[in-house]
Amino acid sequence: MKKVRIADLKARLSEHLRGVRRGRALTVLDRDTPIARIVPYTNQAAMLSVRRPLPNSPRLPKIPLPPPLKVGTDVVALLLEERQGER
Repeated sequence: MKKVRIADLKARLSEHLRGVRRGRALTVLDRDTPIARIVPYTNQAAMLSVRRPLPNSPRLPKIPLPPPLKVGTDVVALLLEERQGER
């Protein structure tokens, strides 16, 4: 995967996009920190497929749910507090 800084991407955008069109992914760097990835476009809908569960897999009602999280805070109170701050 090729890495390119923002200034270089701006200066040679068409050249970099031609590389992406040929199938090469591109990582965009802000100084030395990766901030974005430009990848070739693929039709994701054509790649997805839905299949039936395997014959030996458990039925959905038989799968146990994980235990609830034990938090010492009232989540509803936090939500109300956050919503009051937006007004």
